[in-house]
This record gives sequence, C-alpha cells and structure tokens, in this order.
Amino acid sequence: MFDGLEMGLFPLIARPALLEMHGAMGVGAADAYVGHWMGVITAAFLLGAAAGGLVFGWLGDKIGRVHALAASILTYSLFTGFTYFVKNPEQLTAIRFIAALGMGGEWSLGVALVMEVWPERFRPMLAGIIGAAANIGFALIAIVGLFVHVTQDSWRWVAIVGATPALLTFIVRLFVPESEKWEQAAKAAPTQPLKEVLSGAFRGKMVLGIAISGVALIGTWGSVQWLPLWADKLTGGQDPEAKAWTGLLSGLGAIIGCIAGGWLGGQFKRRIMYFSLCLASLVVCALLFRGTDAYGTQFLTLTFLAGMTTAAFYGWMPLYLPELFPTRIRATAQGVAYNTGRIFAAFGALYMGQLMQTFDGSYARAGAIVTLIYILGMIVIWFAPETKGKPLPE
Repeated sequence: MFDGLEMGLFPLIARPALLEMHGAMGVGAADAYVGHWMGVITAAFLLGAAAGGLVFGWLGDKIGRVHALAASILTYSLFTGFTYFVKNPEQLTAIRFIAALGMGGEWSLGVALVMEVWPERFRPMLAGIIGAAANIGFALIAIVGLFVHVTQDSWRWVAIVGATPALLTFIVRLFVPESEKWEQAAKAAPTQPLKEVLSGAFRGKMVLGIAISGVALIGTWGSVQWLPLWADKLTGGQDPEAKAWTGLLSGLGAIIGCIAGGWLGGQFKRRIMYFSLCLASLVVCALLFRGTDAYGTQFLTLTFLAGMTTAAFYGWMPLYLPELFPTRIRATAQGVAYNTGRIFAAFGALYMGQLMQTFDGSYARAGAIVTLIYILGMIVIWFAPETKGKPLPE
C-alpha cells in the first residue's frame, strides 16, 4: 500500500514542483519543460526500480525475504522524504532514482514472501490483493491532494508523506515470519541466484517475463501515470482538485482491476487472461486519448476505466511470475524480470516526454501513440508457458 502511495505521490506534485524550479514562462513552453523533466525523472525512477529489483531480490535469496524487505522499505521511504530538500530537477532526478532502488526491491521480495507463505488455493486472491493494496496507496495520496491543494508553495510538505513507510520496517522485523520454503531451500544447498537466473535453463522464461512485464509497465508509466498532469493542463492549473480527482478515480479503478486481474487469472488460462487485459487496455486508452479534449465527466469516467484495465496486470503478474521460477532463485528472478520491464518502461516515459515536445505539450496525442504497446503484448503472451493448475516450482 505504501509502495503505491509513494509512486502516486510524484504525479501529484510533479507539475507544481517543476514549475517552481524553473520560474515564469509561457504556457506552451512550461508544458514542454514539464513534459521533458517528467520523462527524465520517471525514466530515472524506473531504472532505479530495475536496479533495486536485482540488488534486493538477490539479497532476499541470500539472507532471507524479511531482512531484505525491511531494508528496501527503509530505503525508498527515507529518500522520498528527502524530496523536500531538492533545489533543481537534477537533484530531484537523483533522489527519485535512489528511492526507486528500495521500491523495486520491495515488490519482488513482498511477492515472493506472500506467494511462498500462503497455500496454493489462496494465491489468486492474494495476487489480486497485492496489486489492489498498491492502488489503495495511489487512492490515499489522491485523497491527500483533495484536502491539501498541491501548489508551487505547498508541494514540498506533501513530499514528507512519502517518508511514513519507514515506520513499517520495525513491524516487518518484529512480526513478519520468514518464508519456510526459502529456509528449506537455503539449507539444501548454497544458492547462486544471479548465476542461475542468467543460465540457459531459465533464460527463455526470463526474456518472456521481461517482455510481459514491460508491456504493462510501459502502458502505465508511459501514459496513464501522466493523467493528473493532463488534468492540470486541461483546467489551466486553476483547479488544484482536478489532479487529485484524476488520481483518485484512477486509483479506485485500479483497485478493482487488480482484484479482478488476480481472481480472473485464477479462473481462466493465464495466457488468455493476459491477452484479454491487453485488448481491454488498448480499447479504453484509445477512447481516452483519442476521444477526450476537456476535463469533465467523460474524462473522469475514462480515467477510472483506464485505471481499472491497465492496473489489472498488477493483480495478474504476482500470480504468474512466481510460477515460472523455483524457490531458490524466485526473488531474484521475478525481481529481474519485472524490474527489467521497468527499464523498457523508462524508455517509454522518455519517449512520451519527447512526443510531448513534438506535439507542443499534447498529452492526448502522445498517450495515444504510447498505448499502442498493448498490441505487442497480445502477440508475445502466446510464446509464454501456461502454468494454470500447476504448483509453484521447487
């Protein structure tokens, strides 16, 4: 949940923060400037998350899920809080990169721990809850935005909210049990998770895991994450609540989508479900980016639906990715797969920023192009193995 809160924080504060750092300029130039730096900072965040998935995932396979999890949470929460002190976009980029190291590690470790601790029959439900919890965090930060108008004068105080997960480290260390599956695997033989992950035996599954994750992440970070900024532009920056309502409705839709993605992933074949999610996301995003030109009921309704369809992947992936790799390398493997997908998403974010400049600050035209990535997902998934009905590999 706090992972989602931290990720949802930046789209809420990004535009006022970047405008405050640059100073006065014309509207078109301002949006091009914001679009450029939003792309750069988002890319840095995604690259940091990819590195964090590798580093903390490896640590989790070596010293245990719980100890590595506590360290990852402490990293991303403290450095998000340090956002308060930044003076320019370069510093903001660096802070977001370091915070993302912990955030990327937290996902891979948390998914491995939950999937290993709970019985197989509960895994579809738990996968959906993991994704939904992250989006509850998105919704919570949007609610904060409703009551605290995020402006060029107040955004630094809102950033302090991102430091609150640091308190979770004490709870994790004291009360969360270690995975018995990991303990048994660690006793059986010394592990070399990174070496195994890159070996020929798992290389094909790793490439597919990266591609499957990358499609979903590009769609989210290359377009949907920009919706609060688009809402701010559509209202001319005169309605501070527009960003918050956009984030809130996107988050609420995502909560429903994640639970549905996990549950439906357990009911239907994994590949059919992924294909269906790509198709639904493609259609909804086309309606949003190609058929909306004003902030209002239509914009908010499609934002809700886009949040629901594009986030459903994050209920499906915690179910599917652990089914591809054995326990001894699971945290490292799914961390590398999912978070390397974030590297591709980083390029998607940079591409969105470049398109913004090409189209004179048009979020709609840029988003319409980036979300065509779902077509690729509809093709790639048929090369992946079907794992429904099979136990987690040991």
